[in-house]
Amino acid sequence: MSDAASPIRRAIAAVWRIESPRILGGLVRMVHDVGLAEDLAQATLLTALERWPSTGVPDNPGAWLMATAKRRAIDHRRHEHMVARRSAMIADDALDDAAHLSALEAALDTDVDDDVLRLMFVACHPLLATQARTALTLRLLGGLTTEEIARAFLVPTPTVAQRIVRAKRTLAEARVPLQVPHAAERAERLPSVYEVLYLIFNEGYAASRGDDWIRVELCDEALRLGRILAALVPEQPEAHGLLALMELHASRLRTRVDAHGDPILLLDQDRARWDHLLIQRGLAALDRAEALARPLGPYTLQAAIVACHARARTADATDWPRIVALYDALVELTQSPVVALNRAVAVGMAFGAHEGLAAVDALADEPALQGYHHLPAARADLLVKLGQLAQARGEFERAAGLTQHDRERALLLRRAKDCALPPRTPD
Repeated sequence: MSDAASPIRRAIAAVWRIESPRILGGLVRMVHDVGLAEDLAQATLLTALERWPSTGVPDNPGAWLMATAKRRAIDHRRHEHMVARRSAMIADDALDDAAHLSALEAALDTDVDDDVLRLMFVACHPLLATQARTALTLRLLGGLTTEEIARAFLVPTPTVAQRIVRAKRTLAEARVPLQVPHAAERAERLPSVYEVLYLIFNEGYAASRGDDWIRVELCDEALRLGRILAALVPEQPEAHGLLALMELHASRLRTRVDAHGDPILLLDQDRARWDHLLIQRGLAALDRAEALARPLGPYTLQAAIVACHARARTADATDWPRIVALYDALVELTQSPVVALNRAVAVGMAFGAHEGLAAVDALADEPALQGYHHLPAARADLLVKLGQLAQARGEFERAAGLTQHDRERALLLRRAKDCALPPRTPD
């Protein structure tokens, strides 16, 4: 690649990341086949990679890509039609060239928003396993390659490739309609879309394994898709609630690790370095969600909790009693043991370590929390505050043995070691 071509290729990559969902969505509407639409979209990208380095980036690159994709879809249909006629597999009733191709041509010119929304519903279809939904969403809507998705989730590339292939096959065999559901069905299926977007964000915000504590690219992608979704379904409060939650969490990203990539806990972060533009965007999205919904949904409640941290200028200024009240509502809504554990931690902050420890211990026999490293880690934190360092050390070590994340394990072991240090004597 020449030096001059490199900026062009970077420009193409940037344009493609923005434009590919609507191009792919339009192609899905034209050809009614996710795999074929993806092949046509990739061919369109290849054409840009071949031509733009010599001709330059067009004034309206999105329109150029869309027009090229449209021509490729029409050419494909013409070829299909010609082959079908020659082989006499179809008679004279299938495709009326002029009318059908005209309809195809018009198909890419309308309902762009619906195309992207359709693509979200296809990629996040409840029929697919969660891992398959995640991979397909990043591939179709994020424009990530199979290798990029595999790298982000630390799994082998062939594994991701198989998940994507199986997902497409499942959708085809089930004859899933490639269309935006009607209003009632759309509302029913939106939680699946929310779940996938938040799962992608969470894997970036607190990686479940590996060496990197955060993966900013996954957070950025989920945030971008969340903004698109909120704009497509502005009447849905939880779309704004989810967006608020991600914006507010993302505002802390650059303070969550130190210069060595080691985790910095929330109460120790430099709040002056939080991204205040993202905080304002998050609070605005939260306002919209709260204005649309009563009672508040799970994503909006979580966003309201994160907003309490965002509004506090110092850790000591955090409104912990309000956070406990919000967790009370969230526990009642979700019945989630993990949420109950988070509430117990908040109780410890609001009303003292004894009360927090009692709330944590009340969850000790919860089956869903067996093997969940945050349970012993939460106990250890509270035991440290109560001066019970020997017990706290054991709990930190137990948590370290349960986590799959290398840096988190190292942090927990350091805290366990600190508990073993002899108390300082006065100088």
